[in-house]
Amino acid sequence: MTLTVADAATVFQVIAGNDPFDATSVSLEVPDAKSIFPGEIAGLRIGVPRLVLEAINNHEVRQAFDTALEILVERGAILVDVQLPHIEYAVPVYYLVAPAEASSNLARYDGVRYGFRAASKHDQADLQTMYERTRDEGFGPEVKRRIMLGTYALSAGYYDAYYLKAQRIRSLIKTDYEHAFETVEAIAMPTTPEPAFRIGEHIDDPLAMYLGDIFTVSANLTGLPALSVPAGFTSTRLPLGLQLMGRPFDEGTLLKIAEVYEQASPWWREQPFKQIP
Repeated sequence: MTLTVADAATVFQVIAGNDPFDATSVSLEVPDAKSIFPGEIAGLRIGVPRLVLEAINNHEVRQAFDTALEILVERGAILVDVQLPHIEYAVPVYYLVAPAEASSNLARYDGVRYGFRAASKHDQADLQTMYERTRDEGFGPEVKRRIMLGTYALSAGYYDAYYLKAQRIRSLIKTDYEHAFETVEAIAMPTTPEPAFRIGEHIDDPLAMYLGDIFTVSANLTGLPALSVPAGFTSTRLPLGLQLMGRPFDEGTLLKIAEVYEQASPWWREQPFKQIP
């Protein structure tokens, strides 16, 4: 969302903290963005799930990730192997839990109280038609797809088989990370197992897009902070990313690691991201 880690820290400081109008926010002190930089990561332990990374088939993704780790080690970080045995289930669990929540939360958008309402026609003026036309015109294909998946997962006869089982595995994934963070301060992974795909490349293959989320959806499932920074480009100029995950409410550590990596990345110094077409 920003061009630099420092800018991300500034945005974080603005949006973090307690909101008296939001019952889900917490009352914790927000770190001062200015105090985070310049960062020092000497002795900081960064977890690397080696077994998970063995499944990466794209050599450019793996090479960029290995280079990123080398840069962090040169700056004093200590790499530690960690085990995340249930991360392979993160994508199917996420695409059961998230659509179920979407199905429930988006049910309120029916054109009655707030939000978009489809224009009425004289021959289609009944309430049911207004519901249908509003939701048909107001939601895009991907939103409709997730609503349908979520509604199916929550329906009678499938709740226990799909949604409840997904929530149980979600708990196992969260426990894996809790165990890992007993020995490390952060966990590093590629942002995606493949380089960024071109706009519209997988528009007719949503499953391919879903599978690209294997490393990122864990943050959504576990409630842990995560940050992705540019990690170079492929030979065809497609961007690659480095993802860092941290302990609960420890965004400061992630920002510090990311800023150290950003400043040490040779490609960043030679050609700023904002100048790359």
